[in-house]
Order: sequence, then structure tokens, then C-alpha cells
Amino acid sequence: MKIAVYSTKSYDKQYLQSCNTNKHSLIFLEEALSLDTVSLAKEMQVISIFVNDDGSELVLKALKEIGIKHIAIRGAGYDQVDLLCAQKLGITVSHVPKYSPYAIAEHVVTLMMALNRKIVRANKKVEGYNFNLDDLIGFDLNEKKVGIIGCGKIGAIVAKIVHGFGCSILVYDTVRNEEVIKQYQAEYCNLDYLLENSDVITLHTPLNEDTRHLIDKTAIDKMKKGVMLINTCRGAVVDTQAVIDGLDNGKIAYFGMDVYEYEKSLFFKDHSKDAHSDTLFARLLNFENVLITGHQAFLTDNALSNIAQTTMDSFDAWSVNKFSATEL
Repeated sequence: MKIAVYSTKSYDKQYLQSCNTNKHSLIFLEEALSLDTVSLAKEMQVISIFVNDDGSELVLKALKEIGIKHIAIRGAGYDQVDLLCAQKLGITVSHVPKYSPYAIAEHVVTLMMALNRKIVRANKKVEGYNFNLDDLIGFDLNEKKVGIIGCGKIGAIVAKIVHGFGCSILVYDTVRNEEVIKQYQAEYCNLDYLLENSDVITLHTPLNEDTRHLIDKTAIDKMKKGVMLINTCRGAVVDTQAVIDGLDNGKIAYFGMDVYEYEKSLFFKDHSKDAHSDTLFARLLNFENVLITGHQAFLTDNALSNIAQTTMDSFDAWSVNKFSATEL
């Protein structure tokens, strides 16, 4: 079976080929899926896409016209695909519901600690033989309140890690995780209480109509002055301009992000020689108390192996008309 793999990076090719064992013919495309690149999948029935590919109604209809019957998403999130439209068109969609929640959770805590202890600034100073410590003061995480918005697999592991630091844990989620309550003494509460009482807030929600700009000016105004905010879920869960305003007025003292509201045309590519027109992103880069990584929280050997294997399992299942639990 011939399969077009959109938004291919070197690691995608490496891990997918390793799991393929020559069962399928994988056509690796560096291009992202869009209305302009649909034709690259002509004469195929299956494609694979990533987080910033376009699975909107117009693109899905164009895919249907060339005979695409299945889309395998190489990730847990599926907000980039119009699922209702896909269902109406008879296009099945699968994803990777779990690969390595530890990869994301550990990256969250990495951002927390690097921001708190000003690791990037400290390293730059030492590289310049400046060993003055005056602007490197951090704080003990011990006894701080960490607010976790969304306590699924990733949020639960974050709770486990910060509990080890001696933190109190506040959780806002529509579903109670009794294990997190029992093992880590987490307190489930409403969103306002979490915003008002947390020293550190980390986001772990899917992107949908209810969570888009969940963290906006109103939410930020309710937060403690000097709060740390971490976002590794979806960029648009946060209103970027509102966060910048919060950084400007001192309400937000630390901001760590691995995802960005307008990352689609920016992330996963080398733009070092390009003109930079995104003024919001440029503004974020100017803050010394902001730490940005380019959507790499998932990037561990364990996660990439699991993503590749589950994606290949979806191809295999579709080829014999028998889906696994990854089907949406």
C-alpha cells in the first residue's frame, strides 16, 4: 500500500521506516498538507499528517476527490481535522492517543525549573566569564501550589513529579482522577479558585471551542501577581497578546511555552535567514523571563518510537479493514 506522509522530518522517516518492515510503500513529503499539496497524494488511499497540517473541510473534500480514504495523525491531538466533515465524506481518521506522556510532563518541569533558576541567563553569563549572581535568584518549589488545568495522562504525571518537590496540587478538570487525589493529595477545584491560588499554572487541555483562549485577560487578572505559566498543550489555549500584557504589568513573572498560537507557519522549519514578520513572537523573545521551545516536548526516543509504531498499526489495520482503538 502506498502512503503519503506529509510534514516529514528526518526523525519521522527514521522511526517510520524502522517500524514499517517493508510492508508499505511510504512516500515522504516535506510539504505540509494544504489545498495546494493535496495533489501530492494522488493515486494513494492513505495519508499521514502532523500537528500543523490542514485538515479543514475544503482540504478533506479535495482529498476525497483523489480517493483518500484514511488519515493517520502522528500525534494525540486532532483539532487540525474537521472530524464531522471527514465522517460525512467516509474518510476514517486515526491518531496516537498515547505515546509517552512522560516526555511532555518532564518537559513541563524542565521549563519550570529552567525559568525559576534562570538557567539560560546563567549559562550565557558564565560563557562570558561573568560570575555575578545578583540577577539569578529563584525560589524553592517546595510548598508552592501548582495548578494543573487538565489532569489526563500528562497532567497526572506532572502531579506526580511536583508532588516529589513537596508542592501542593490544585486541579481543574471535568473528570476527577481519583488516583491523583489519593496518591498526591490533589485538590480538585473550580477554575477561578485555581487561578487565584496557584503559584505555578500548567496547561494540559485539548483545543476546542471551550478551551480556545481559556487563558485570556480575564483569567490572567484573577491570577496571583508573580505567577508562573506553562503551556505545552496547544498554542491557542492561551491568548498570546493577553499573556504579553500580563508580562508587561508584572502579573506573570515567568512564562514557558512549547506551543504558540500562530506556530503553523513558523515552527518545525529553519527561518534563521528569513525576514521575521510575526511581531507577537518577536515581542515574546524580548522578555528575559520567557522561555520558548519549538514544539519539542514530544521529542524523545520513547515517544517517537511509540508514535511510529501506532501509526504503522493504523496503516495495517486500515489495510485489512479492521481498526484498533486509535480510530476517532
